[in-house]
Amino acid sequence: MKIILLVDQPNLGHKDDIVTVKDGYARNFLIPKGYAIMATKSALKVHNENQSQRAHKEEKIKNEAEALAAEMKSITLSIGAKTSTKGKIFGSVNTIQIAEALTAKGFEIDRKNISLKEEAIKEIGKYSATIHLHKDVTVEINFEIIGE
Repeated sequence: MKIILLVDQPNLGHKDDIVTVKDGYARNFLIPKGYAIMATKSALKVHNENQSQRAHKEEKIKNEAEALAAEMKSITLSIGAKTSTKGKIFGSVNTIQIAEALTAKGFEIDRKNISLKEEAIKEIGKYSATIHLHKDVTVEINFEIIGE
């Protein structure tokens, strides 16, 4: 039986995939649990229309993310931190401070979309962070930690 998956299923497929499974598995497990629907002609027609609309929206979002990435490549952030006389930071600098510095520059980026190569930065210096704007668009920004 052909079905359209409504959620990701391990070892079977991802959301919106059309897969063939045994009748009993579809009727007794996948369809009653709401994990899939039968792939009838009308369901396939609706599925194809949704896929084409989603592709158009996804392309628009990706283009916006690429434009934002082009703007962000040129910025360099300076983040102030309280330090000891030897250059060690009291505490650490993490994605929260980077997100705040980006907000001050006019870029609203969630801290969960920022990743650092190091877990936490504990010394003054120059570093880089990767910002995930879209599943296919990432940008690397440079920032400097300065002592206050």
